[in-house]
Amino acid sequence: MSPHVTTLVTVFKTLTLALGGTITFYSYRAYRRTDAPALRALALGFGIVTIGALLAGVVDQLLPLDANLALLVESAFTVVGFGLVLYSLYAE
Repeated sequence: MSPHVTTLVTVFKTLTLALGGTITFYSYRAYRRTDAPALRALALGFGIVTIGALLAGVVDQLLPLDANLALLVESAFTVVGFGLVLYSLYAE
């Protein structure tokens, strides 16, 4: 991977972590304020998606593993996280 692409991936992963962390934080705050299980699931879902992006970045940039593994890690966390977000939309 070229240095420019590596830099862009790092920048985008950092922005994903910052934005996802902020969404997770505010979802969790809303859950604590209301005690609504749907908001707990929303916060957990966004947190899992954000952690997946972080772990994929670590696997891709810091570990001597195949880049396809990073994609697999991120995809798995995204599926689980978005599943929880979807659940939160239907939970009462």
